[in-house]
Amino acid sequence: MIQVKELGDYVVASLKLKEANLTEAERFKKELMEVIDQGHKKIIVDFEQVMYVDSSFLGALVSSLKYAMTLGSDIAVVHLNKDIFNLFQLIRMDKVFHIYKTLP
Repeated sequence: MIQVKELGDYVVASLKLKEANLTEAERFKKELMEVIDQGHKKIIVDFEQVMYVDSSFLGALVSSLKYAMTLGSDIAVVHLNKDIFNLFQLIRMDKVFHIYKTLP
């Protein structure tokens, strides 16, 4: 589901799915927590291929961030399409996550 690559100080976790929904949420959370457990401090979740995201998937993302913060890590997001970006703003997740238009 996620493809991980190192990019300087960051690790990019690219989502390889079109719909980020309840069906994928638990697996995503598990895979992202494995990346966090490897000791990476700066993780960027790349939404470039994602066209739709639901609340359960966003919950898994927030849960992963809470876990990361307990280990001194941080999670940011990149390549949100317009609808997903608007959703992040609507539910104020833009105040919780750093949002990048492109990879740093």
